[in-house]
Amino acid sequence: MKDLRIEELAKKLLNHSINLQKDEKILIEIIGMDAISLGKELIKQAEEIGACPYFNIIDYTIIRQMLLQCTKEQIINYAKYDLQRMKDMDAYIGIRANQNTAELNDISKEKMEIYNKYYTLPVHLEERVKNTKWCILRYPNSSMAQMSNTSTEEFEDFYFKVCTLDYEKMSKAMDNLVRLMNKTKNVHIIGSGTNLSFSIEGIPSKKYMGTFNIPDGEVATAPIKDSINGYITYNTETRYNGILFNNIKFEFKNGKIIKATANKTKELNEILDIDEGSRYIGEFALGLNPYSEKPRGDT
Repeated sequence: MKDLRIEELAKKLLNHSINLQKDEKILIEIIGMDAISLGKELIKQAEEIGACPYFNIIDYTIIRQMLLQCTKEQIINYAKYDLQRMKDMDAYIGIRANQNTAELNDISKEKMEIYNKYYTLPVHLEERVKNTKWCILRYPNSSMAQMSNTSTEEFEDFYFKVCTLDYEKMSKAMDNLVRLMNKTKNVHIIGSGTNLSFSIEGIPSKKYMGTFNIPDGEVATAPIKDSINGYITYNTETRYNGILFNNIKFEFKNGKIIKATANKTKELNEILDIDEGSRYIGEFALGLNPYSEKPRGDT
Protein backbone atom coordinates (compact mmCIF):
# COMPACT_ATOMS: atom_id res chain seq x y z
CA MET A 1 0.00 0.00 0.00
CA LYS A 2 1.35 3.38 -1.01
CA ASP A 3 2.26 5.74 1.82
CA LEU A 4 0.75 9.10 0.86
CA ARG A 5 2.94 10.82 3.46
CA ILE A 6 6.04 9.93 1.46
CA GLU A 7 4.42 11.26 -1.71
CA GLU A 8 3.57 14.54 0.03
CA LEU A 9 7.08 14.90 1.50
CA ALA A 10 8.70 14.28 -1.89
CA LYS A 11 6.48 16.95 -3.42
CA LYS A 12 7.48 19.46 -0.73
CA LEU A 13 11.17 18.72 -1.23
CA LEU A 14 11.11 19.06 -5.02
CA ASN A 15 8.68 21.94 -5.42
CA HIS A 16 9.30 24.01 -2.30
CA SER A 17 12.76 23.19 -0.92
CA ILE A 18 14.76 23.16 -4.15
CA ASN A 19 12.20 24.39 -6.70
CA LEU A 20 13.28 21.79 -9.24
CA GLN A 21 12.75 22.82 -12.86
CA LYS A 22 12.46 21.01 -16.18
CA ASP A 23 15.80 19.80 -17.61
CA GLU A 24 17.66 20.37 -14.34
CA LYS A 25 19.90 17.57 -13.08
CA ILE A 26 19.37 16.45 -9.48
CA LEU A 27 21.40 14.06 -7.34
CA ILE A 28 19.38 12.14 -4.75
CA GLU A 29 21.82 10.72 -2.21
CA ILE A 30 20.73 8.24 0.45
CA ILE A 31 22.83 7.15 3.42
CA GLY A 32 21.42 3.80 4.55
CA MET A 33 18.74 1.62 3.01
CA ASP A 34 15.71 2.64 5.07
CA ALA A 35 14.87 5.64 2.88
CA ILE A 36 14.68 3.79 -0.44
CA SER A 37 10.92 4.36 -0.72
CA LEU A 38 11.41 8.14 -0.47
CA GLY A 39 14.27 7.98 -2.97
CA LYS A 40 12.08 6.15 -5.48
CA GLU A 41 9.26 8.68 -5.05
CA LEU A 42 11.68 11.59 -5.54
CA ILE A 43 12.97 10.07 -8.78
CA LYS A 44 9.40 9.45 -10.01
CA GLN A 45 8.25 13.01 -9.29
CA ALA A 46 11.46 14.56 -10.64
CA GLU A 47 10.88 12.74 -13.93
CA GLU A 48 7.28 13.98 -14.00
CA ILE A 49 8.61 17.54 -13.67
CA GLY A 50 10.85 16.89 -16.67
CA ALA A 51 14.07 16.98 -14.68
CA CYS A 52 16.88 14.42 -14.88
CA PRO A 53 17.38 12.56 -11.57
CA TYR A 54 20.49 10.65 -10.53
CA PHE A 55 21.02 8.68 -7.35
CA ASN A 56 23.73 7.51 -4.99
CA ILE A 57 23.37 5.07 -2.09
CA ILE A 58 25.97 5.10 0.67
CA ASP A 59 26.42 2.45 3.35
CA TYR A 60 28.32 3.70 6.40
CA THR A 61 29.49 0.19 7.28
CA ILE A 62 31.38 0.18 3.97
CA ILE A 63 32.60 3.77 4.46
CA ARG A 64 33.87 2.71 7.89
CA GLN A 65 35.81 -0.19 6.42
CA MET A 66 37.48 2.10 3.89
CA LEU A 67 38.32 4.74 6.49
CA LEU A 68 39.93 2.33 8.95
CA GLN A 69 43.13 2.17 6.90
CA CYS A 70 42.59 4.94 4.36
CA THR A 71 45.33 7.15 2.96
CA LYS A 72 45.24 10.77 1.92
CA GLU A 73 45.77 9.80 -1.74
CA GLN A 74 42.93 7.29 -1.59
CA ILE A 75 40.41 9.83 -0.27
CA ILE A 76 41.57 12.49 -2.76
CA ASN A 77 40.87 10.05 -5.60
CA TYR A 78 37.60 8.94 -4.02
CA ALA A 79 36.48 12.56 -3.85
CA LYS A 80 37.58 13.31 -7.41
CA TYR A 81 34.74 11.37 -9.03
CA ASP A 82 32.05 12.51 -6.62
CA LEU A 83 33.23 16.11 -7.02
CA GLN A 84 32.90 15.93 -10.80
CA ARG A 85 29.40 14.46 -10.48
CA MET A 86 28.43 17.22 -8.04
CA LYS A 87 29.70 19.84 -10.49
CA ASP A 88 27.33 18.39 -13.08
CA MET A 89 24.30 18.80 -10.80
CA ASP A 90 21.85 21.68 -10.51
CA ALA A 91 20.21 20.35 -7.33
CA TYR A 92 20.84 17.92 -4.50
CA ILE A 93 18.72 16.16 -1.88
CA GLY A 94 20.52 14.25 0.86
CA ILE A 95 18.60 11.74 3.00
CA ARG A 96 20.26 10.38 6.13
CA ALA A 97 18.87 6.99 7.16
CA ASN A 98 21.68 5.41 9.16
CA GLN A 99 20.72 2.38 11.21
CA ASN A 100 23.61 3.04 13.59
CA THR A 101 24.48 6.69 14.20
CA ALA A 102 27.69 5.59 15.96
CA GLU A 103 29.00 3.57 13.00
CA LEU A 104 32.12 5.73 12.65
CA ASN A 105 32.88 5.86 16.38
CA ASP A 106 36.02 3.75 16.16
CA ILE A 107 37.58 5.62 13.24
CA SER A 108 40.70 7.42 14.41
CA LYS A 109 40.78 11.19 14.62
CA GLU A 110 43.53 11.29 11.99
CA LYS A 111 41.52 9.23 9.48
CA MET A 112 38.38 11.30 10.03
CA GLU A 113 40.35 14.49 9.49
CA ILE A 114 41.61 13.09 6.17
CA TYR A 115 38.05 12.24 5.14
CA ASN A 116 36.61 15.61 6.18
CA LYS A 117 39.42 17.64 4.61
CA TYR A 118 39.75 15.81 1.31
CA TYR A 119 36.18 14.56 0.77
CA THR A 120 33.54 16.43 2.78
CA LEU A 121 35.11 19.86 2.32
CA PRO A 122 35.59 19.86 -1.49
CA VAL A 123 32.53 17.79 -2.44
CA HIS A 124 29.94 19.16 -0.03
CA LEU A 125 31.02 22.40 1.62
CA GLU A 126 32.78 23.93 -1.37
CA GLU A 127 30.87 22.54 -4.35
CA ARG A 128 27.43 21.32 -3.27
CA VAL A 129 26.64 24.04 -0.72
CA LYS A 130 27.88 26.90 -2.87
CA ASN A 131 26.79 25.80 -6.35
CA THR A 132 23.61 23.73 -6.17
CA LYS A 133 20.09 24.07 -4.86
CA TRP A 134 20.13 21.65 -1.94
CA CYS A 135 18.17 20.26 0.97
CA ILE A 136 19.17 17.83 3.74
CA LEU A 137 16.88 15.68 5.87
CA ARG A 138 16.86 12.56 7.97
CA TYR A 139 14.43 9.68 7.59
CA PRO A 140 12.25 8.35 10.45
CA ASN A 141 13.74 4.88 10.82
CA SER A 142 13.92 2.82 14.01
CA SER A 143 17.32 4.30 14.90
CA MET A 144 15.95 7.84 14.88
CA ALA A 145 12.85 6.75 16.83
CA GLN A 146 15.05 5.09 19.44
CA MET A 147 17.04 8.31 19.86
CA SER A 148 13.72 10.05 20.55
CA ASN A 149 12.64 7.33 23.00
CA THR A 150 9.47 6.56 21.04
CA SER A 151 8.06 3.71 19.00
CA THR A 152 8.86 3.78 15.30
CA GLU A 153 5.20 4.24 14.35
CA GLU A 154 4.71 7.10 16.81
CA PHE A 155 7.85 8.82 15.61
CA GLU A 156 6.89 8.41 11.94
CA ASP A 157 3.56 10.15 12.60
CA PHE A 158 5.32 13.02 14.37
CA TYR A 159 8.01 13.27 11.69
CA PHE A 160 5.71 13.48 8.68
CA LYS A 161 3.49 16.05 10.38
CA VAL A 162 6.37 18.45 11.03
CA CYS A 163 8.09 17.79 7.71
CA THR A 164 5.03 18.53 5.58
CA LEU A 165 4.00 21.81 7.19
CA ASP A 166 2.74 24.71 5.10
CA TYR A 167 6.14 26.37 4.74
CA GLU A 168 4.75 29.19 2.61
CA LYS A 169 2.46 30.14 5.50
CA MET A 170 5.40 29.80 7.91
CA SER A 171 7.46 32.14 5.75
CA LYS A 172 4.89 34.92 6.02
CA ALA A 173 4.63 34.43 9.80
CA MET A 174 8.39 34.96 10.09
CA ASP A 175 8.37 38.45 8.58
CA ASN A 176 7.70 40.29 11.86
CA LEU A 177 10.65 38.54 13.54
CA VAL A 178 12.91 39.35 10.59
CA ARG A 179 12.02 43.04 10.88
CA LEU A 180 12.63 43.00 14.64
CA MET A 181 16.01 41.30 14.32
CA ASN A 182 17.12 43.58 11.50
CA LYS A 183 16.69 46.64 13.70
CA THR A 184 18.21 45.00 16.80
CA LYS A 185 21.72 46.02 17.82
CA ASN A 186 22.53 44.01 20.94
CA VAL A 187 21.42 40.56 22.13
CA HIS A 188 21.62 39.21 25.69
CA ILE A 189 20.70 35.57 26.30
CA ILE A 190 20.15 34.37 29.86
CA GLY A 191 19.18 30.82 30.75
CA SER A 192 20.26 27.69 32.58
CA GLY A 193 24.05 27.64 32.30
CA THR A 194 23.94 30.54 29.84
CA ASN A 195 24.71 34.25 30.07
CA LEU A 196 25.80 35.42 26.64
CA SER A 197 25.86 38.84 25.01
CA PHE A 198 26.80 39.93 21.49
CA SER A 199 25.93 42.38 18.74
CA ILE A 200 24.12 41.63 15.47
CA GLU A 201 24.06 45.24 14.29
CA GLY A 202 24.32 45.51 10.51
CA ILE A 203 24.07 41.77 9.87
CA PRO A 204 20.87 40.93 7.97
CA SER A 205 18.54 38.22 9.25
CA LYS A 206 17.40 35.47 6.93
CA LYS A 207 14.40 33.16 6.96
CA TYR A 208 14.83 29.41 6.71
CA MET A 209 11.53 27.69 6.07
CA GLY A 210 12.23 24.30 4.56
CA THR A 211 14.65 25.55 1.91
CA PHE A 212 17.88 23.95 3.15
CA ASN A 213 16.73 21.53 5.85
CA ILE A 214 13.52 19.61 6.52
CA PRO A 215 12.02 20.07 9.08
CA ASP A 216 12.77 23.75 9.48
CA GLY A 217 11.61 27.04 10.89
CA GLU A 218 14.11 29.64 12.03
CA VAL A 219 15.19 33.21 11.47
CA ALA A 220 18.98 33.21 11.46
CA THR A 221 21.67 35.81 11.82
CA ALA A 222 25.25 35.83 13.10
CA PRO A 223 27.07 37.80 15.77
CA ILE A 224 29.77 40.33 15.07
CA LYS A 225 32.69 38.07 15.81
CA ASP A 226 34.60 40.05 18.40
CA SER A 227 31.43 41.12 20.26
CA ILE A 228 30.66 37.74 21.88
CA ASN A 229 31.22 37.59 25.64
CA GLY A 230 29.97 35.30 28.39
CA TYR A 231 29.12 31.62 28.33
CA ILE A 232 26.59 29.24 26.80
CA THR A 233 25.62 25.66 27.66
CA TYR A 234 23.91 23.41 25.08
CA ASN A 235 21.11 21.12 26.25
CA THR A 236 21.14 18.93 23.13
CA GLU A 237 23.60 16.31 21.97
CA THR A 238 25.63 16.51 18.78
CA ARG A 239 27.75 13.94 16.98
CA TYR A 240 30.98 14.82 15.19
CA ASN A 241 33.45 12.33 13.67
CA GLY A 242 31.54 9.52 15.35
CA ILE A 243 31.83 11.02 18.85
CA LEU A 244 28.66 11.90 20.75
CA PHE A 245 29.07 15.16 22.66
CA ASN A 246 26.71 16.43 25.36
CA ASN A 247 26.72 19.11 28.05
CA ILE A 248 28.89 21.32 25.86
CA LYS A 249 29.77 24.63 27.48
CA PHE A 250 31.71 27.45 25.80
CA GLU A 251 33.10 30.52 27.51
CA PHE A 252 33.82 33.51 25.25
CA LYS A 253 35.97 36.59 25.48
CA ASN A 254 35.78 39.07 22.61
CA GLY A 255 34.49 36.41 20.23
CA LYS A 256 36.99 33.68 21.06
CA ILE A 257 36.27 30.47 22.95
CA ILE A 258 38.64 30.65 25.91
CA LYS A 259 37.29 27.55 27.68
CA ALA A 260 35.37 24.54 26.38
CA THR A 261 34.01 21.64 28.42
CA ALA A 262 31.76 18.65 27.69
CA ASN A 263 31.40 14.97 28.46
CA LYS A 264 34.38 14.60 26.10
CA THR A 265 36.34 17.72 26.99
CA LYS A 266 39.65 16.49 25.55
CA GLU A 267 38.10 15.52 22.21
CA LEU A 268 36.11 18.77 22.04
CA ASN A 269 39.23 20.87 22.51
CA GLU A 270 41.09 18.82 19.91
CA ILE A 271 38.44 19.88 17.39
CA LEU A 272 38.77 23.52 18.44
CA ASP A 273 42.55 23.34 18.22
CA ILE A 274 42.60 22.19 14.58
CA ASP A 275 43.42 25.78 13.69
CA GLU A 276 43.15 29.21 15.29
CA GLY A 277 39.93 30.05 13.47
CA SER A 278 38.10 27.08 15.02
CA ARG A 279 38.07 28.90 18.35
CA TYR A 280 35.68 31.45 16.87
CA ILE A 281 31.98 30.68 16.90
CA GLY A 282 31.33 31.10 13.16
CA GLU A 283 33.97 28.65 12.02
CA PHE A 284 33.19 26.09 14.72
CA ALA A 285 29.45 26.15 14.07
CA LEU A 286 30.07 25.43 10.39
CA GLY A 287 32.33 22.48 11.14
CA LEU A 288 30.25 20.87 13.87
CA ASN A 289 27.88 19.08 11.53
CA PRO A 290 29.03 19.03 7.89
CA TYR A 291 25.75 17.49 6.71
CA SER A 292 23.48 20.16 8.14
CA GLU A 293 24.80 23.44 6.80
CA LYS A 294 22.97 26.70 6.27
CA PRO A 295 24.37 29.90 4.82
CA ARG A 296 24.74 32.50 7.56
CA GLY A 297 25.21 36.24 7.65
CA ASP A 298 28.75 37.43 7.11
CA THR A 299 30.70 38.14 10.29
